[in-house]
Amino acid sequence: MSRADVSYSCGSCGYPLNLTSSSRIASGIGSEYHESVKNGLISFLSVDLSRFTQVDQVHCFPVSWGRYRLKTKLLCRKCGVHIGYGYGDTPALCVFDSPDSSSAAYKKFTVKIRAVQPSEETDRESFGLTCHRWLNIQNLKRRSLQFPCSFGVVGPSSLSQSCTDINSFHLYRILTRFQHLEYLSFSGCTELSDSALNYLKPYGSRLQTLCLDCCFRISDYGISLVGDGCPSLTTISLYRCNITDTGLEALANTCLALRRVNLAYCPHISDSGLRALSQGCCELQAIKISSCRGVSGVGLRSCSSTLVYIDAECCNLEPEGIMSIVSGGGLKFLNIAGLSGSNFRNGLEAIGNGFAVGLKILSLRMCRSVTDASIVAIAKGCPLLQEWNLALCHEVRFPGWASIGSNCHSLEKLHVNRCRNLCDQGLQALREGCKQLSVLYMNRNGRISDTAVELFKLNRCNVKIKFEEVMSIGPNWDNVDDDE
Repeated sequence: MSRADVSYSCGSCGYPLNLTSSSRIASGIGSEYHESVKNGLISFLSVDLSRFTQVDQVHCFPVSWGRYRLKTKLLCRKCGVHIGYGYGDTPALCVFDSPDSSSAAYKKFTVKIRAVQPSEETDRESFGLTCHRWLNIQNLKRRSLQFPCSFGVVGPSSLSQSCTDINSFHLYRILTRFQHLEYLSFSGCTELSDSALNYLKPYGSRLQTLCLDCCFRISDYGISLVGDGCPSLTTISLYRCNITDTGLEALANTCLALRRVNLAYCPHISDSGLRALSQGCCELQAIKISSCRGVSGVGLRSCSSTLVYIDAECCNLEPEGIMSIVSGGGLKFLNIAGLSGSNFRNGLEAIGNGFAVGLKILSLRMCRSVTDASIVAIAKGCPLLQEWNLALCHEVRFPGWASIGSNCHSLEKLHVNRCRNLCDQGLQALREGCKQLSVLYMNRNGRISDTAVELFKLNRCNVKIKFEEVMSIGPNWDNVDDDE
């Protein structure tokens, strides 16, 4: 063993493993090697198997291949701690032959860095220096960080973990270590307080996306700290946060590059805060205000033409608010599902009056009082419409369906689930028009006969009739681009 070689022992009990750095697979040092070390693993060509307890894990291939893949867990022979794995292919059939446990049967071995320690004091110093260098590389290269409690992590492991309580000290350690973060999610960290966000000011200048969904203790003061510390922010998600118009005004005055803002289920915001946001953030592309009961829509009057995505489901919108929402002229996606009240019988005509000619996706699901006059105006005034959800729009009758068939030449998907006044004549109008239609979402109702459905299938065999009901339509807001 040369002077530069490092010999390793078990990191738990100190048992000598006869493992040296000269046996590392170092010929391919590069991005793949760096990625392996970053994941806490080092690969070796050979190890002294007499120093390990071996637990075989066999992965069978089809019998016709005549082989299986050998994967062996390597445990410290003294204390049983998991050190790493051995990998290899053997020509034996897995059913009849036992695996060859000699070192020659393995093509490589991987060892967990944290499971070993240098045997000599001088080796420990050089090993520590190497680890620190790799740690620095990891710190400099990390661009995103998301906690296990975040809703963005979906899977059995995340669902089984309890919510992590993040405090000021944790955030300080995170931001001082990872100073090049562009994406940071605290979604679900319900105990995160305003004071913790103080550390964004010296360390958050590179941050572009911040998620604070369900951070119930964050107030307007915390949002002002976000604005002061994150001038490059382009996306912020504040789903179910207890903020008011004051917080939105702070964002509008400091985060001028904002493009996507999620305010869904924020009960304390109003049109005043929306007005500040839409006027101050001239690059705004997407905004979610679903279930914000204090919003009527007028706060978006004269919004920028860059605003292409608005999700305003179950808001208390007024007819004047609808006019304000489409006033920017650049809208491509609009969700105003769940509107109610007699004041909207003809209040949606504004969508088809010239400001939404670029609209491609529209959801009017559960707008039970919308009438034919509004449907006719939209069908004529939105020639680029590709998907339209009219499920549960009970007041749409034959004139509305006929107008859709005659005018919606770009329509590809139409949702008419549980529309009580869709009849045979209406279905015929859709069949004879809508030449680009590819999918029709439709439940059977008492006014549509089996004959009408079969005629539709016969004449429009390229259209799929789906009986399921889709609750939400539209693009992923993270990918919204005003150039699409």
